[in-house]
Amino acid sequence: MEKVRDTKVGHYLDKLAVESEPGLTTAQLMLINHDLKPVEPERRQWGPWNFVGFWVADSFNINTWMISSSMIVAGLSWWQSWLCVWIGYAISAAFVCSTGRIGATYHIPFPVVSRSSFGIWGALWPVFNRAAMACIWYGVQAWIGGNCVYLMIRAIWNNWRPDNIHNGIPASGTNTVMFASFFLFWAGSLPAIWFPVHQIRHLFTVKAFFVPTAGIAFFIWAIVRAKGIGPIVHQPGTAHGSELGWQMVKGIMSSIANFATLIVNDPDFARFAQKPRDALWSQLFTIPIGFAVTSFIGIIVSSSSTVIFGGDPIWNPLDLLERFLIEGGSGQRFGVFIIATAFTLAQLGTNIAANSVSAGTDMTALLPRFLNIRRGGYICAAVGLAMCPWNLLKSSNSFTTYLSAYSVFLSSIAGVIVCDYYVVRKGYMEIKELYSGKTTGPYYYTLGIHWRGYAAYIAGILINVVGFAGAIGRKVPAGATYIYDLNFFCGFIVAGAVYVGLCKAFPVPACSDTWLEVGDEIRNVSVAYGADSNSEAYDEEVVVGGNGKGRVEEGRKIF
Repeated sequence: MEKVRDTKVGHYLDKLAVESEPGLTTAQLMLINHDLKPVEPERRQWGPWNFVGFWVADSFNINTWMISSSMIVAGLSWWQSWLCVWIGYAISAAFVCSTGRIGATYHIPFPVVSRSSFGIWGALWPVFNRAAMACIWYGVQAWIGGNCVYLMIRAIWNNWRPDNIHNGIPASGTNTVMFASFFLFWAGSLPAIWFPVHQIRHLFTVKAFFVPTAGIAFFIWAIVRAKGIGPIVHQPGTAHGSELGWQMVKGIMSSIANFATLIVNDPDFARFAQKPRDALWSQLFTIPIGFAVTSFIGIIVSSSSTVIFGGDPIWNPLDLLERFLIEGGSGQRFGVFIIATAFTLAQLGTNIAANSVSAGTDMTALLPRFLNIRRGGYICAAVGLAMCPWNLLKSSNSFTTYLSAYSVFLSSIAGVIVCDYYVVRKGYMEIKELYSGKTTGPYYYTLGIHWRGYAAYIAGILINVVGFAGAIGRKVPAGATYIYDLNFFCGFIVAGAVYVGLCKAFPVPACSDTWLEVGDEIRNVSVAYGADSNSEAYDEEVVVGGNGKGRVEEGRKIF
């Protein structure tokens, strides 16, 4: 180690290191930096209205707009599908608040929260799992954002069409027009990644005002053009009896599955709350209301499209906007430009909240010595570009189904974390120990891995794995399909129950017999081992000096 530090390589590595507390051990340098530490009071700037704006902004996106379409096609009436959206997102809000409270109370992100359940080093797998999915989803959502940019440009310059512009990249799987539109969205997203998480609340505030206003304008425009709300609201559902019941269950589960990443992700934002209740009621009510309103607008606009253009309803709002452009007229082009701009901003906000910040925080935990949220966010964006999302979406019709289904497996992670905090530990956490690599620490378990957490995690996956295979096209027994129809609940409940049972049979340290949250004690936490640690044996390399970025100047063992 000393030889490396004295070379030019060591010098440049030190220059690349991100900000961290001086005096950390080698192991701690792999566990903490500025973006992973508990948020100090001056950065706790998210009040209840910031969370309201965040979720109002996030609710208006293309996926939510279209979420009722598959339910109506499957045989539900419009109000039955809308009821599923209300129930699904109300349940999602409860899950979000349950994980968000941990972050809001102790001001720590998901990667640190998961160390309590999976172990200091065992938490790296759930973190990597979520980071990889966030990078893939970033590219997919950016491609959809590029379609929005395409409509913006075409509304100004109607010649901006794939059939009118020479395709200079014929072997790429896409064309010049769509790639250029995608690249403009991708490049335009980069400045938003630069800002710290506690400051990007302003982006969601702007989006919360502009985007819903444009959505309501689209809603009114479609009704006026159709001279009514269209036939969908009058057609009855075709599903009855048990079929109706299971279709409604699927609708509710699809709403929850659409939120699986954000359920796990919420501590990354909630940790910036001024106090825990700021992240409670604002999220609990705003989520179902915001997403249900967006879904309702999508239903009515799609219903109106059958009157305006005839034929089947156009569920994708981008396809509908393009039909308006084809129809022509300067007024319609202006309207399409404004609404496409709103969808572009909606995709930007959703991609930052659900993917960029998530991946950035996770990558920070994977390599905290050299990565922070900003650097991780840019790596996520680079992966999203390099993965060529147009090829993924084009080459497999089941790709988006696979991504959505795979995200449900986050339910077992959520089940372990929630039950660890609320049932096993009863709200008590020793914050400094979450950043300690001591083998005697309460969260070190066995070689840094918590076998109880992993056993429960695997159990939550196994209950759904056969049905998951069916969701991506394999032939599976009917019973497995029915279980998978309750996928999130099955994964969450089984993982949580197994975890609690194992912790009862094999008790874990750092628990409380009564409810005991000590988050009020979190101020400017220092996790470096002080002089009082010298009496306790541990097997880490200890730092006795630092340069403000956590560089190891001299190592020794204390016994």
